[in-house]
Amino acid sequence: MTAEIKKTTESRMQKSVAALKQELAKVRTGRAHTGILDHVQVEYYGAHVPIHQVSNVTLIDARTLGVQVWEKPMVAKVEKAIRESDLGLNPSAQGELLRVPMPPLTEERRRDLTKVVRNEGENAKVAVRNLRRDANNHLKDGLKAKGFSEDEERRAQDEIQKLTDKYIAEVDKLIAQKESELLAI
Repeated sequence: MTAEIKKTTESRMQKSVAALKQELAKVRTGRAHTGILDHVQVEYYGAHVPIHQVSNVTLIDARTLGVQVWEKPMVAKVEKAIRESDLGLNPSAQGELLRVPMPPLTEERRRDLTKVVRNEGENAKVAVRNLRRDANNHLKDGLKAKGFSEDEERRAQDEIQKLTDKYIAEVDKLIAQKESELLAI
């Protein structure tokens, strides 16, 4: 019983850290990467779809993305969606290819982005701590139902605390890496 609780808690903590990695990938540094446009939605025949469903997003060079739109009438809509996104990007159309240059980040924008990164990290830590709380509640319920002894519950709580410490340290490491990436010029 305790092993099952630990296993599910660890798996959920891993998912929380993976979700943080995904969120951090969206935060733009000075370099271009194709994941930046993942959350941009384009109107496609009345429905809003992610940009990668109507085009190929590639790297042209370290500071430029290429968006190859599959249908010619969609070029203007994709260009508008990128321009109106919260990313501050200004694409230019060349036939069916949109070139999206990454402007260099200002010092003030870098500081704003580090605040965003810290906030995402704090959200991930809260998620990990909530998982610890849930696991400890399951252990207490198991103890009340006489599923296992107090010693087993205490050991399991200690192991869950070690898991929590491990994943919080991993979150801190990811945040520190992203901050140094943002502040590097």
